[in-house]
Amino acid sequence: MPNHQEVSKLLSFVLRHQPQQLGIDLDAGGWADIQQLLRQVNATGTPLDHQQLLAVVASSDKQRFAISADGQKIRANQGHSFTVDLQLSPTVPPDILLHGTASRFLASIQTQGLQKMARQHVHLTEHHQAALAVGQRYGKPVLLRIDAAAMVAAGHTFYHTANDVWLTESVPPQFIQVPLDSPAIAEEIPV
Repeated sequence: MPNHQEVSKLLSFVLRHQPQQLGIDLDAGGWADIQQLLRQVNATGTPLDHQQLLAVVASSDKQRFAISADGQKIRANQGHSFTVDLQLSPTVPPDILLHGTASRFLASIQTQGLQKMARQHVHLTEHHQAALAVGQRYGKPVLLRIDAAAMVAAGHTFYHTANDVWLTESVPPQFIQVPLDSPAIAEEIPV
């Protein structure tokens, strides 16, 4: 059996980006039938059963996946590169949110703001360590402080996912504070 990390990566790839790679169907909400998913994963030579799948979902450090209330379907909580209706309601965020990135992207962010790129939304967090972990994936980490309260006052909409990620369409540069030295300065930001 593949380890949990390998299965999590496969699920992220299939449920967020390329369901057609396994030949599975997702509904408008991004839900896949678990039995179909298991059949298709096993057809690739990767042994995976229902209990193992549930263990991967339960142990996901970022709680990337959700199981439907009836236990028959699975989906990614966010991060899709295709249109999915996650059925999230607009929610007022905390006054300050964080975004982790790499220092090499700062010049672009300072002029263009944060863009969703190939995803449906920009991802933000309240948690210093979560933002730092994201920034470290792409190079020398920089933590950006987002004035979410000012964004709401300016008419921007936020959504809060089941796994504690804040989503918004974009973050214009005027709402982004770039610390002079990150992550050291970011540790001083009250969160």
